[in-house]
Amino acid sequence: MKKVFPTILTTFILVIVFMPISNASSEVYTKPEFHGRVIDAETKQPIEGAVAVVIYHRTAIFGFVDVIHGIADAVETLIDKKGEFSFPAYNYSNPLWREDIASFIFFKPGYMSSQGPSGIGGLSMIEKYFSISESEIGKVGEIKLYKFHTWYTWTGPLGIVELKKAKSYEERRKAPNFFTGSLESKDLPLLYKAIDEAENNLKKEGIR
Repeated sequence: MKKVFPTILTTFILVIVFMPISNASSEVYTKPEFHGRVIDAETKQPIEGAVAVVIYHRTAIFGFVDVIHGIADAVETLIDKKGEFSFPAYNYSNPLWREDIASFIFFKPGYMSSQGPSGIGGLSMIEKYFSISESEIGKVGEIKLYKFHTWYTWTGPLGIVELKKAKSYEERRKAPNFFTGSLESKDLPLLYKAIDEAENNLKKEGIR
């Protein structure tokens, strides 16, 4: 028994250690292209120069249980003259991580930040909202999501983000209202530059 027990124990430990890798060896993180248009909520005009960010979330795999949530990657871009943005399809292979939702941030100094349209549902619905081609931006479409044994449906123009101007003191103070997790200025230089610009504008006007 003394010779058998260590062998059994060693085998058990090896199974536990390598279970996450063996179960997830074929895991590939994939997301489609994302497209959209950012406009002023009042004038409906394009907001050139606003920053658009997509954050690719992931979960750790241990056996059959997702136990740790985090960020796999993030990409940012500036809104063009037409008010539009595009993110290419994203692919990444990692045996230890499983893909999760993609979330978004839209911000420009002088405006309230946004993470997508309100009233559409959760982040999974917002991800589908931007999972369109350039030609579909602004066109009426239907989004369906099956979750918790229930179908959720939303119908309306796709890919449109309306930013409200930050007018009052409280609005301007809270304008950069979003969560970037462990992402820092080196990861999102455009976004943090916009945040610094908004802070400096407040200081110049004596508001902060």
